[in-house]
Amino acid sequence: MSFKIAIIGAGSVGFTKKLFTDILCVPEFKDVEFALTDLSQHNLEMIKAILDKIVESNRLPTTVTATTDRRKALEGARYVISCVRVGGLEAYADDIRIPLKYGIDQCVGDTICAGGILYGQRNIPVILDFCKDIREVAEPGAKFLNYANPMAMNTWAAIEYGKVDTVGLCHGVQHGAEQIAEVLGAKSPKELDCICSGINHQTWFIDLRLNGRKIGKDELVAAFEAHPVYSQQEKLRIDVLKRFGVYSTESNGHLSEYLPWYRKRPDEITKWIDMSDWIHGETGGYLRHSTETRNWFETEFPQFLESASKPIDPSRRSNEHASHILEALETNRVYRGHFNVKNNGVITNLPADAIIESPGFVDRFGINMVSGITLPEACAATCISSINVQRMSVHAAISGDVDLLKLAVLHDPLVGAVSTPEEVWQMVDEMIVAQARWLPQYADAIPAAKERLSKASVKTRDWAGAARRNVRSIDELRAEKEALKQAV
Repeated sequence: MSFKIAIIGAGSVGFTKKLFTDILCVPEFKDVEFALTDLSQHNLEMIKAILDKIVESNRLPTTVTATTDRRKALEGARYVISCVRVGGLEAYADDIRIPLKYGIDQCVGDTICAGGILYGQRNIPVILDFCKDIREVAEPGAKFLNYANPMAMNTWAAIEYGKVDTVGLCHGVQHGAEQIAEVLGAKSPKELDCICSGINHQTWFIDLRLNGRKIGKDELVAAFEAHPVYSQQEKLRIDVLKRFGVYSTESNGHLSEYLPWYRKRPDEITKWIDMSDWIHGETGGYLRHSTETRNWFETEFPQFLESASKPIDPSRRSNEHASHILEALETNRVYRGHFNVKNNGVITNLPADAIIESPGFVDRFGINMVSGITLPEACAATCISSINVQRMSVHAAISGDVDLLKLAVLHDPLVGAVSTPEEVWQMVDEMIVAQARWLPQYADAIPAAKERLSKASVKTRDWAGAARRNVRSIDELRAEKEALKQAV
């Protein structure tokens, strides 16, 4: 088979390499063309060198091209994969820093909450540019696979306003299922079957079967509380399991910022999180992790290039959805996964226009969702709160309506638990002024926001957050990796 796959934001080097090797694990895909595009020529050169090394070492006929001209990369593409971060780490730092001044302590800040909403404002105009190019120069009927956060907002905009065949992809379900299988004593995650449904980063394991045996709440709670590691790292997640009756896909840190109860006061934050790794609730944890990862890659690039000479091993193919979806569409080998699509009645007690994440099957006829799923009422209520925020955020990003943007932030569960309306209004002004270069839709609103800020009356605080760690140096990272090797 020969067709073209374009990857936008291919400078996300580690993730692009994973997608690339996964796809080449499919025997029929050896002749595929990969077209890489990114704003950074430097990042493109690094990832192309790595992928060229993989192709050369495995003696494949695969073609790899790289260009900063996105439209050229998309020409004739059958599949377009996006893993972009608009504004990079510079804008992301503001997503964490500015809300902290108003008492809003986020672990990740890329889905909802103040940071995730502003992230969506930056991404959506660019997503619509991608869609325009896909409609005009990609292969007719091209499929857009979005990996970029905020997943629901980006996918909502691409489907509703970009008018492109779009599916949003995430790995939260897979990671959660691996955890559950482990605590239940399974020899392999494949022994666990699940139905997981909700919205991205708030999906719920509503039916679990271990080797065909149904797993109930009490057994799952007992298994997690008995686990020597997860009982400490997932305290908040386990508490939600006890109260809601079902386990959430999302990590302790991520889940904490989608709810109004656990991060509203510094003493509450430290009670529910674990500092053994960023993902368990650390203030700005993913920002620190992303910064360290970027610095590490830049420094250790020769090692990454050397490792690319290893043979591709199909047994090590990851559980990221993209390669499996492409394989099902092209070969008709059916694939079951969990996908982000427009609801339209798939989940009976969530709004029809929402982007939901739920089970589906893929074959030559496309992605076929399992319909008629009803969430437990508490899960639906939590999802609906976020959906309302997502809807307003998408509409604000499309219209450039700064008042609607402020209302979206005001209705965010964690923001509402921490901040007053006056604080929210000033915080949003500060964020759009700081990020003006990435917010073209708000250009007309920026001067008035600056004027309001010059007369600001709301007091802010100089605060690093309840649980902040400093970015580690390369030497510190090396020492930590060496210590882990010695421990093993």
